Amino acid sequence: MSVLIYTEIAKGKVKKSSLEAVNYGSRIAKQLNTTATAVVIGDADLADLGKAGATKVLKLKNDKLASLNGQYITAAIEQVATAENSSIIIFAHDFTGKEVAPRLAAKLKAGIVAGAVDNPTIAGDAFSVKKNVFSGKAVATYAITSAKKVISILPNSFPVELNGSAVEANDFAVNLDAVNSPIKVKEVKKVSGELNLPDAELVVSAGRGMKAPENWGMIEELAKELGAATACSRPVADMHWRPHHEHVGQTGVAIRPNLYIAIGISGAIQHLAGVNGSKTIVVINSDKDCPFFKSADYGIVGDAFEVVPKLIAAVKHFKANKN
Repeated sequence: MSVLIYTEIAKGKVKKSSLEAVNYGSRIAKQLNTTATAVVIGDADLADLGKAGATKVLKLKNDKLASLNGQYITAAIEQVATAENSSIIIFAHDFTGKEVAPRLAAKLKAGIVAGAVDNPTIAGDAFSVKKNVFSGKAVATYAITSAKKVISILPNSFPVELNGSAVEANDFAVNLDAVNSPIKVKEVKKVSGELNLPDAELVVSAGRGMKAPENWGMIEELAKELGAATACSRPVADMHWRPHHEHVGQTGVAIRPNLYIAIGISGAIQHLAGVNGSKTIVVINSDKDCPFFKSADYGIVGDAFEVVPKLIAAVKHFKANKN
């Protein structure tokens, strides 16, 4: 019996959310007195996987995996789980985790908890996991009673700890000839030169209050000065003002940054569901009755076109005098 953790690579490095998953899986492995095995697709510097707690690293080898087809990835992880006798499989609750974890759970007849926010409670055969429910308004505890268990963890729910030592990665060839996927991946486009939104500690987001896409320059400038990722509300993405991968909310990306700055966003419940895990929320809106202010830690009632330039100037002044 072992704990298996699926990890991903972005821009030549292991993603932060994957390191969180390895930390999470390694803690479970220690409690169960077993090993934590990290699996990865692609080539990169994998030393951090061992430092995060993995006792074994396997690089999945099959040309079909390069397409990032979820059905191929599912089949590959199923083969590894069988070979490693893994009873617990961990994912980050990101795009791949949302696609692959439910498929894998169905194949393995495993219980699944998607979006865990705390370490599991393990006592004998009892195994329980906490996750947010009702759009983040409450936390529920789920008991997983099946022999095999699949868990995905929300990014930024756990700090990354690199206290271990590097381990050597070994190739693991998977056979995908029997997988007849009806999905054909025509093209894979990877975002470059930007912070990965689910992993970002700081996020600057904006909505229809920006009035037009050409006004986004000051949002990008503020984010650059803060070292933050940029995001947007769903209407903005639907109007093609911003790319869809920046859409945060219930139907977009769920994020848990240390700081979330919302500019010109009303704060509909669907948007709040994807960002209410943020440690600190700052809202800037000209409408003093904006619903988002009820969820904010700090709020500024004012015109974004007056407030944001002043914020940018203040950040630049702070940085210039910091040294």
